[in-house]
Amino acid sequence: MAQVKNNMLDSLTADLARGKYNNIDGIILSQNGSIFYEKYFNNYHKDSLHDSRSAFKSITSLLIGIAIDKGYIKSVREKVYPFFNNYKPSGNWDERKNSMTLQHLLEMKSGYDCEEWNGSKDCESEMENAKDWIQFSLDLPLAERPGQKWSYASSNAMILGGVLSKSSKMTVTEFANKFLFQPLDIQNYRWTKDPSGQEMTAGSFYVLPKDFLKIGELVLNKGTYKNQAIVSSTWITQSTKPITEIEGFSNVKISKTNLAIPQPTYYGYGWYNEKIKTDKYNYDLIFASGNGGQYIMILQELNLVAVFTGNSYNSSKSKLPFEVLIKYILPYLRQN
Repeated sequence: MAQVKNNMLDSLTADLARGKYNNIDGIILSQNGSIFYEKYFNNYHKDSLHDSRSAFKSITSLLIGIAIDKGYIKSVREKVYPFFNNYKPSGNWDERKNSMTLQHLLEMKSGYDCEEWNGSKDCESEMENAKDWIQFSLDLPLAERPGQKWSYASSNAMILGGVLSKSSKMTVTEFANKFLFQPLDIQNYRWTKDPSGQEMTAGSFYVLPKDFLKIGELVLNKGTYKNQAIVSSTWITQSTKPITEIEGFSNVKISKTNLAIPQPTYYGYGWYNEKIKTDKYNYDLIFASGNGGQYIMILQELNLVAVFTGNSYNSSKSKLPFEVLIKYILPYLRQN
C-alpha cells in the first residue's frame, strides 16, 4: 500500500518534470504540520521570494482579526471613513460612504465603482499611477450602496491597511512584524509600497513559499502556531466562512479537470471556499488565491496545507493546481 501511495507523488514529480504543469513554480505540501512534498521549478528554489499577488488579501484579513483581538479595532461593524480624519475628498464624496464598514471592505461589498474580477473596471491599474494609494481608494466613486453587491476591488484591501495603521499607530510593516510575522518566524520578505511609503495590502508581497505554508497551518489550527495563539479561533471561523457565492464561478470548472464535479466558489473575509466533489468524496476547501496560480489551500478534514506558486498570469492555467490536488494529492492522502 505504501508503494501505491508513493507512486502518486512519483507520478506528480514525473509529470512536473516533463512540463505537464510548467506554469507551476513551486509546490509544498504538509500534513499534521510536517512537510511531505516540496518541489521547485522554472529557476525558483526554496529560498526564492515569490509574488503572492492577491493571495495576500487573505493575510490582510488575518491582520484585521489580530487588530480586533488586540483591541485596536472594536469590530468589523466600525465605519471606515472616521479612521481617516485627515481625509479630504476631491470631488467624489457620497453620503452613502458614511455607512461603509470594515465588514463591507472584507467581503468586497464596499460599493466602489470597480470590478477587477472580470476586468470590466480595473481600478488597481489606475491606483498604481497615484502617489497615495489609500487616498486614491477612499476617493473612488460609488456604484452601489455599501453592502449591496459583491464586486472585487483591490482598493478594499488597501484601505484595510490604512485602517490597521491608523488604529494601531504603527506602520503596517511594524504591526505585521510584531503580531504575525515574528510569531511565525517569517523574516525574509519584500513589501511593495506606494510612492508615499504605504504598504500594498492587496498584493505584491514577495514571500517564501515555506512561509506561506505557515499561514496555512495557522488557519488549519484555528489561529495557533506551534501552540502559540496568534489570532482568535473566532476570527478564523468567521473570516473563512462561505459568505457570498461568486455567481457563475468555479475554480474546478476553469481548471478543466474531468476528475471532479464543479462546485461554486464562495468568498468570506478575504478567503475563498469551494467544495472538492467527486463520485467518491466531498471535501470543503478553504484557500487564498492570487493571479498566476498563487494558492494557500487548507483541507481541514485531512489536516492538509498545500501551497502553490505559479506564473500563468491572467490565464485559466492558473487554476491547474486544483487538478493537481484532485489527481495526485487527494488520492495519495486517501490511501490507508
